[in-house]
Amino acid sequence: MCLDVDKKSIDKFVGEAKGQGFRTLIEPEVKIILKASEIPVPKFKVVKDMAEAVEEAEHIGYPVVLKVISHDILHKSEAGGVITNLKDMKDIESAWSEMLFNVADNVPTASIEGFLVEEMAPPGIEVIVGGLRDEQFGPAVMFGIGGVAVELLKDTSFRLAPVEKKEALEMMTEVKGYRLLTGLRGAEPRDIDAVSDVIVKLSRILDSADGVKELEINPLVVYEKGVVAVDARAILA
Repeated sequence: MCLDVDKKSIDKFVGEAKGQGFRTLIEPEVKIILKASEIPVPKFKVVKDMAEAVEEAEHIGYPVVLKVISHDILHKSEAGGVITNLKDMKDIESAWSEMLFNVADNVPTASIEGFLVEEMAPPGIEVIVGGLRDEQFGPAVMFGIGGVAVELLKDTSFRLAPVEKKEALEMMTEVKGYRLLTGLRGAEPRDIDAVSDVIVKLSRILDSADGVKELEINPLVVYEKGVVAVDARAILA
């Protein structure tokens, strides 16, 4: 597979972040990189105030998700910085106030740089696709089942990056939860081909982006046809 990695965007975001003393990229920056590399992401918009959030939610279409944007908050859910299934203006107004209180309580020193209004992805099978840059072995890509439960299940496989399609498919079969994607107990099979494409593409991003130490899509939601990268983060080298 030939993939034209958007190295200019990666270098731009990494350079700007490092120039300001940040160790991470914010979620919209990571998603711009993923989208440029043809990894599907939800519709999203960065906003600064509640009125703009309502306007963009109506443009995107309800239901939406509201997320905090901060270089100081790597795990937004743990900080109370993600509120899902917002169905109208009143929901957004309530979520906006709730999120400000959550972040103030849980990460009082965090600098809030904005908010993300995002299309809410339909439910599906959640997997994780990520990678890291090892000082000895170089970039490696990872696949696992479980989404938020991946740390508990430890059900993952690794390869040195970049990988090709065949290797990506092999990685997936090594994970115990792979059966969830093939149609466990009469469920419809999920789009294994689309997942393997994401593994290949992310491995090539990581191989090209020497300024990135870790890159993770969690969860990548898998459907009967297609996938979507619901959340993503990057830690700089």
